[in-house]
Amino acid sequence: MDDGFLMEVCVDSVESAVNAERGGAGRIELCAGLVEGGTTPSMGLLQVVKQCVRVPVFVMIRPRGGDFLYSDREVEVMKADIRLAKLHGADGLVFGALTEDGRIDTELCTALLAVCRPLPVTFHRAFDMVHDPLVALETLISLGFERVLTSGCDSSALEGLSLIKRLAEQVMSPARCVTLALFPPGGGITERNLQRILEGSTASEFHCSARSARDSGMKFRNPNVAMGASFSAPEYSIKVADVAKVRTLNAIAKNIL
Repeated sequence: MDDGFLMEVCVDSVESAVNAERGGAGRIELCAGLVEGGTTPSMGLLQVVKQCVRVPVFVMIRPRGGDFLYSDREVEVMKADIRLAKLHGADGLVFGALTEDGRIDTELCTALLAVCRPLPVTFHRAFDMVHDPLVALETLISLGFERVLTSGCDSSALEGLSLIKRLAEQVMSPARCVTLALFPPGGGITERNLQRILEGSTASEFHCSARSARDSGMKFRNPNVAMGASFSAPEYSIKVADVAKVRTLNAIAKNIL
């Protein structure tokens, strides 16, 4: 924490993790599959990232893309991944689970939290898919989540700003004693709107990816073959956290606070 705020950068590679720390990130959220909103990274990636950075590394626990309604077997995968992440040095975990009617799955979250402890846990953007965010926030507080990642249940933090502010006020009530933090997520956070988002939300922490495209070093390129679906990122353009972008966002936040 620096000057009253913390910047968390979401990364999916060692290079991005190193760049995020160099740019001033106070925490890293380590994922795979950022095109799908983030899935569980490999333990090899976690091990090497932990060797290369000093800032805390929170690990995404999400067995697949798509919704947040999990089968019994998927739950077993999540529990196994939590245990492995703890074994390989995770400083915190990030997960979320919902019922079919759009409420927090309290039974599953309680079970997963028990496996995560004593590490801190963030409830991720599954929160933005809940039926009633104000009720959902109370549920997360009662369960013991330290943080919630949200865009205010809208397409970006800027569009969801009014709800983010209401949620922040709900958490910051003088009568409450909680350590829940609200993150305007990377969906839409840029140098142009960060000041408005932070000032409008009263958030003390923010989350972004701050990435730029870097051209592949491959000299031979086969234009007729793609490694993924048609909407996937091209093989010869790699997105990584941009040191300059991270520094700029960090500087903006420091000037505000």
